[in-house]
Amino acid sequence: MEVLDAIRTRYSVRGYADEKLSKSEIEALLTAGLQAPTATNRQEIHFTVLDGDGPLAAEIEAERTGGKSAPANFYYSAPTVIILSAEAGFGWSEVDAGIAVENIALAAEGMGLGSLIIGCIKAALLGPKKDYFAKELDFPDGYEFKIAIAVGRKNAVKDPHSYSFEKSVSFI
Repeated sequence: MEVLDAIRTRYSVRGYADEKLSKSEIEALLTAGLQAPTATNRQEIHFTVLDGDGPLAAEIEAERTGGKSAPANFYYSAPTVIILSAEAGFGWSEVDAGIAVENIALAAEGMGLGSLIIGCIKAALLGPKKDYFAKELDFPDGYEFKIAIAVGRKNAVKDPHSYSFEKSVSFI
């Protein structure tokens, strides 16, 4: 798939098939993330691969919702969630993580997979249980959550979002 086609056709997937991703698929997605540029080539992004069926995903969901039920869990039952962490206090980590997660999203689309970029677990992973989750997610020392992405085989279809070029772009 051409890159511009992947950008044009990608959408946030909120429904996934039960089928697990293969090791080679996960490695290809991680490689795409690792190939993202970082400020001053710091390469400070760490990737944690989380099994969507695992107990830790359920713990994060419970912390996110305060134990209340929600219409769907934060990753919409995707088989794989990749959590990106980076050095706390490095001013460009959010940008670097955003670039890496977009690389993963576009790679997933190019591979015929669906993805959902996730920020809604930020309060849970940076809240009172921050140190616990950092340890359980194997973040390097001094690292904290930045962003996550769910990936799997699409089981829900929707159109990519619409936009207004005229409203959103200025030429000076």
